[in-house]
Amino acid sequence: LNAMAPTLAYAATYLQGAVCRNAPYIHQGYHKEKILDMTAPGIFSPELLVAIQSFFCILNCHDPEVYQDILGYIFYTLKMPFLSKDSYSYQKEIRVKAIRISQYGGAEVLSFEDIDVADPGEGQVRITIEAAGVNFIDTYHRTGLYPLDLPLTLGLEGAGTVNAVGAGVSALAEGDRVAWKSVAGSYAEQVVADAAEVVKIPSDVATKTAAAVMLQGLTAHYLVNSTYPIREGDTCLIHAAAGGVGLLLVQMAKMRGARVIGTTSTEEKAALARGAGADHIILYTERDFEAEVLNLTDSKGVEVVYDSVAKATWEKSINCLKPRGYMVFFGNASGPVPPLDPLLLSQQGSIYLTRPTLNSYTQTREEYLQRTREVMSWIQDDELDVRIGEEHPLENTAEAHNRLEGRQTTGKVLLIP
Repeated sequence: LNAMAPTLAYAATYLQGAVCRNAPYIHQGYHKEKILDMTAPGIFSPELLVAIQSFFCILNCHDPEVYQDILGYIFYTLKMPFLSKDSYSYQKEIRVKAIRISQYGGAEVLSFEDIDVADPGEGQVRITIEAAGVNFIDTYHRTGLYPLDLPLTLGLEGAGTVNAVGAGVSALAEGDRVAWKSVAGSYAEQVVADAAEVVKIPSDVATKTAAAVMLQGLTAHYLVNSTYPIREGDTCLIHAAAGGVGLLLVQMAKMRGARVIGTTSTEEKAALARGAGADHIILYTERDFEAEVLNLTDSKGVEVVYDSVAKATWEKSINCLKPRGYMVFFGNASGPVPPLDPLLLSQQGSIYLTRPTLNSYTQTREEYLQRTREVMSWIQDDELDVRIGEEHPLENTAEAHNRLEGRQTTGKVLLIP
């Protein structure tokens, strides 16, 4: 074994990555399972094949699992990966902490676990996460409102530093700071992402700021620029105006020349919304927001309502619209809106109703980058203030979810691995 160790370690690097290739073993007379491809041209010399074959013949190894265990032992103990990355498909896995769920439910189903993260494949990068964004969609995944295959690692949004680059990736390198809006499994210390899903962070934008603005900032961007393109002089109603999206939405609506009416639950939140530029704030816990909106608009109503609350607000929100106004639901903080009869839209003055999602407004890489560049440029020019309201250690994700769902947060909530 000592004499053959270098040769065997050389082979082991390749073999460990090839055990699922559905091809013949070294010698089909010894192993009937077709698992390992030893026929790749230029990888193994005849002498090397004979050496490996002889070694396992001496051991009288007939069990594929034993065979793999021995190769694993050789590779991991001798630490001699003599093949280059270009000549084998071996993928190392590293152990990291993550937030997982194996069943749907409340915050109690969140589990702080160890998971394996592999080397990036072709077109991918692996990222050390500095901060992960907490969003209502994460709670929808946790409860099953938006069902996904279980078990899973939660989280979509975040920012961090590239620590490994897969084949075919030329625009990113190790050490680059990147952010993303939609990479599954972002509630973790590290994540593997498609390179097309991440964007470089400008040098003068903090990593945590980038993590805080990707999903919610791009959402606010498409709402005021695309779903209903606000015009100079329009009046809009924004619910949850002191929330993560709300504060950004208020600022962007003002950039486009809107008169902004916002709703909040407390005076503390009202002060934050006013600080973001809201012209009028209604404490919905104390006043009827429908009556207040109609009073502020001389009973004419508003051009558009941006509503992330949904179930608790939808009827009065619709009543706040002008004829041909836009009812934009972009969240379900209080639960989903019940089924609607389309005749209601005509009865309310031929209003429009839409339930947009960010993915529909970033369908191409170009659109994704255009929205990101614009939002980042506003941050760089101090035109957009990104408020990070709370930071929680990754292991305290349950507390972050409870506070978000209990409407106890303002601005952005981040998890710090």
